[in-house]
Amino acid sequence: MQVIPTLLAGKDAIVESQTGSGKTHAFLLPLLSMLEAGHDFAQLVITSPSRELATQTFELAKQLLEASELDWRMSLFVGGSDKERQIEKLQYQQPNIVVGTPGRILDLISSSALRVDHVRFLVIDEADMTLDMGFLKDVDAIASKMPEELQTAVFSATIPDKLQPFLRKYLRQPEQIILAPKTIINPDVDNWLFATRGKDKADLVYKLLTVGQPYLALVFANTKQTVDELTDKLKGHGLKVAKIHGGLEPRERKRVMKQIENLEFQYVIATDLAARGIDIPGVSLVINYEIPKDSEYFIHRVGRTGRNGLDGTAITLYSPEEESRVNEIESMGIKFSPKTLENNQIVDSYDRRRRTNRKATKDKLDPKMIGLVKKEQRKRKPGYRNKIKKAITRDRQQKRKIEIRQELRATRKSHKR
Repeated sequence: MQVIPTLLAGKDAIVESQTGSGKTHAFLLPLLSMLEAGHDFAQLVITSPSRELATQTFELAKQLLEASELDWRMSLFVGGSDKERQIEKLQYQQPNIVVGTPGRILDLISSSALRVDHVRFLVIDEADMTLDMGFLKDVDAIASKMPEELQTAVFSATIPDKLQPFLRKYLRQPEQIILAPKTIINPDVDNWLFATRGKDKADLVYKLLTVGQPYLALVFANTKQTVDELTDKLKGHGLKVAKIHGGLEPRERKRVMKQIENLEFQYVIATDLAARGIDIPGVSLVINYEIPKDSEYFIHRVGRTGRNGLDGTAITLYSPEEESRVNEIESMGIKFSPKTLENNQIVDSYDRRRRTNRKATKDKLDPKMIGLVKKEQRKRKPGYRNKIKKAITRDRQQKRKIEIRQELRATRKSHKR
């Protein structure tokens, strides 16, 4: 693990980390061990772009502190919680460790309630998501209130160009580290590819959700509007469906999450907020109603299933105009199995590239072979397929013999020289 010695050495770090790389432990373990006794103010601040991510980090830090018997005061500051009560508590006592969302942390600093002038360590978790959600300005404002000798660690699935000015501003000769899980996709997850072929996608999703009765299904769409529309359509089919996206009020989202944890819903429709910001246990099926605009999110979505040694299935719907998007995902190392629905059963389908492959094979044949194929197809006599296959095989064998002879001659000539 490269992160731990880097942080223990007092260096700044830029860490590219995918889901499942163990990054939270990687920064918590060294930084918690370096906190110094006798300080009544915050020494470590960790920002996360969503309430759910911040809460997960807070709970993990709490477990580590309990296991180590370290007596540090820690506070969670996120939107949707009682800010006035937090301000009142801060006037009485400051935490040693702060975990929270950028907006709420900045609010408390701006209110002169939270002091960060003694902070020694700043961790910016999921920096690219922080940027995408428009919170980087808040993080910038938070960092500007901290001491110049601050040690900073930035964790991000990718390092977008728009993140570079911030990195140059606050990090000094940072160590660049890439943390990657052993495999890009859990081998226990089956990736199925469904061609929509002009079908009503909502109806197709309904059939896919009900054909196998998943333990818990998570369906991803790209926008809040699509999530709302798909939720309404599935409810119209009689399914009890929960929805999660950034447009929900904090209390509503918290209530829905609690219901999902209590298994009150079997089907959840969500935006990518749930792909990286929410940990929903027990997901056995993931459906990509829409292919994500950023291919990296495909990894995060599919990573919601196949956890804790359990099998999982991920289904991706696509239309012909999305062929290039599917190719892009495959170039990342994803292997799809083509599937289709027949008589309310999921069955194997054909390779979407079959026409291209057939044309490539045909173009490699000699004109006389192409003529034979056409001639035999016109005859349509019994056994014509086998006859064509045998003729093509003989032709290829003959060509290969000629190639081998040429290679042998060339080898002999080179030896004589």
